[in-house]
Amino acid sequence: MPYTPIVATLGYVFSPDRSKVLLIHRNARPDDQHLGKYNGLGGKIERDEDVVAGMRREILEEAGIECEALALRGTISWPGFGKNGEDWLGFLFVVTEYSGTPYTENVEGTLEWVAVADIMQLPLWDGDRHFLPLVFDEDPRGFHGVMPYRDGGMVSWNYSRV
Repeated sequence: MPYTPIVATLGYVFSPDRSKVLLIHRNARPDDQHLGKYNGLGGKIERDEDVVAGMRREILEEAGIECEALALRGTISWPGFGKNGEDWLGFLFVVTEYSGTPYTENVEGTLEWVAVADIMQLPLWDGDRHFLPLVFDEDPRGFHGVMPYRDGGMVSWNYSRV
C-alpha cells in the first residue's frame, strides 16, 4: 500500500530571549483528539502552498503573529497517528523572530508562554518527549524520524541526523 500521509507543519515560537516557547494548551473542544495536551502550533498544508508558507499561515491563524525568521529542525513521519489511523508527515520548525502580539487563546485552546526547561513536565503526547529535545538542542543538523502509532499510542521511535 502506498504511503500517502497528511502533510502538516508544527512550529515552536521562541520568546525574544529564547527562554520560553509559545504553546497551545488544547482545552477548548471536547471532541479534540489532543484535548488536555500541550502542543506547538501548526496544521495541514494546503494544496497550493509549500511547507514554509504553510507554517507561516498556520502561526498567523493560530497566534496572530507574522514569522520573521524560522528554521526547519526536522521531519517526522507518524504512521497511524490520525483519529482514524491516518498517516501524518510533519515538518517541524522553530520561529526565532516574529512581529505582532500573540493571541492569548484561539478556537483550539489557550496560548501560553512556557519555559523551555519546563516543557517536559506538561501533559504532552508520549512521542513528543522523544523528539522535543531534538527540536530545542544546539545541534545544527536536522533530524528526520519515524514514529508509528497504534490505537492512540506510540509504538517506536527512530531517527537520523543530517
